[in-house]
Amino acid sequence: MAHHDPGSKDPLSIHGVVPPTVTAFHDDESVDYETTAAHARFVVERGAHAVFPLGTNGEFPLLTGEERKRVTEAVVEEINGDVPVIAGVGAPSTRETVDHARHAESVGADGIVVVTPYYFPLDHEAALRHYRGVARATDLPIYIYHIPSKTGNRLSRSTLAALADIDAIAGVKDSSKDVPWLAQSIDSHPELTFLAGSDSLLFTGLEIGCSGMVSAVANVFPELVVDLYEAYDAGDEDRARERQGEVYAVRDALKGGGAYMSGVKTALRLRDFDAGPLRTPLRLKDDDDAAQLAADLEALGLL
Repeated sequence: MAHHDPGSKDPLSIHGVVPPTVTAFHDDESVDYETTAAHARFVVERGAHAVFPLGTNGEFPLLTGEERKRVTEAVVEEINGDVPVIAGVGAPSTRETVDHARHAESVGADGIVVVTPYYFPLDHEAALRHYRGVARATDLPIYIYHIPSKTGNRLSRSTLAALADIDAIAGVKDSSKDVPWLAQSIDSHPELTFLAGSDSLLFTGLEIGCSGMVSAVANVFPELVVDLYEAYDAGDEDRARERQGEVYAVRDALKGGGAYMSGVKTALRLRDFDAGPLRTPLRLKDDDDAAQLAADLEALGLL
């Protein structure tokens, strides 16, 4: 096998393409649970190896606790064991994170993704207390979500080493884009599963030892990212590199004219999957930007 295997501590053996699925809304911005579940089905039908609801693409900070719980329920019920469902449960407080973790376990999620607490600074001891508290509250495997650009909290490699000693910690989804940090962390922790969290580093992530990738592009074009992974897995690095080049182009198209996520939902519409608006203050692309996105994707031969 060309890619690295998942970590020895990961009971789910998470690998391959793990889309951070979207939360769909009705026009009045209330959550559309049926379409949210249908999006998870959409990516699984096109080859996704696991799904991750309530990540950044799932607009989780904009949802109430109750809405988040219902999203987890809807996705777990829809996927029903076909692939692992690892649900985002992170919050700024340990207390709220624990509440979401217990709920995810109670409704049958396979694992949980716990973003580092955000807003307040987090030192070494606070990080340990947080993840230990979550680990005590649930039997599910825990994947740390490291995204310092959004949380304001970067984990040092020595803090990660201490966190890795917690039994329940199974892996890390790294969106830091800090390749040396990721490469050295993978090198130090063969027991953990590492997932590349940026579309700009899918191929690179596989090269340095990630077993899978959490890709926003895979929310719209799962086939493209699955093909990249399968090519790499089969030892065809040239094809995998070529696919990464296409992912760069899609990523650029999605990012044009505003938030990446508005690109994701706008592009989904172009694939006849309407997940509704984003929740305010986020917004879909305006008509000009949407037309530009359609032209860009058309030129790439993706529509």
